[in-house]
Amino acid sequence: MLRIAPMTEAQVPRIAALEAANFSLPWDEASVRLELENPLSLWLAALEEDRVLGYVGSQTVFEDADILNVCTAPEARRKGVAEALMRELEPLLVQKGAEKITLEVRASNEPAIALYQKLGYQQIGLRKGYYEKPREDALIMQKSLLSES
Repeated sequence: MLRIAPMTEAQVPRIAALEAANFSLPWDEASVRLELENPLSLWLAALEEDRVLGYVGSQTVFEDADILNVCTAPEARRKGVAEALMRELEPLLVQKGAEKITLEVRASNEPAIALYQKLGYQQIGLRKGYYEKPREDALIMQKSLLSES
């Protein structure tokens, strides 16, 4: 059964390994570990028993939250892991005072874009040549966390 929990020191090596396996410019273990000490950061891990199947990392400054990374292990893709992580993260960011969440996603990453749209994110801009290896534009997507009242 999938469980979402704050990232722990013990999970850092696995998260760094997922970074290395899935991103062309991955965060190393030391960088991921530093996020545990950063009061602006909130990283969640998706766990099946003690196995890390995915994670999401964020930073919040005043009312603005930024998603730094979202990753799902290849064997866990298309099983709702990333969606569960994002849905768990949002109310926690609201508790930290966030009013909106912003993220960048590769323009060619159609599955991620579809997920973000399903979760209520809208494209608000484009960063030309944002990604390297390969060079690619990023869609800037954002979601308001303010309740519609």
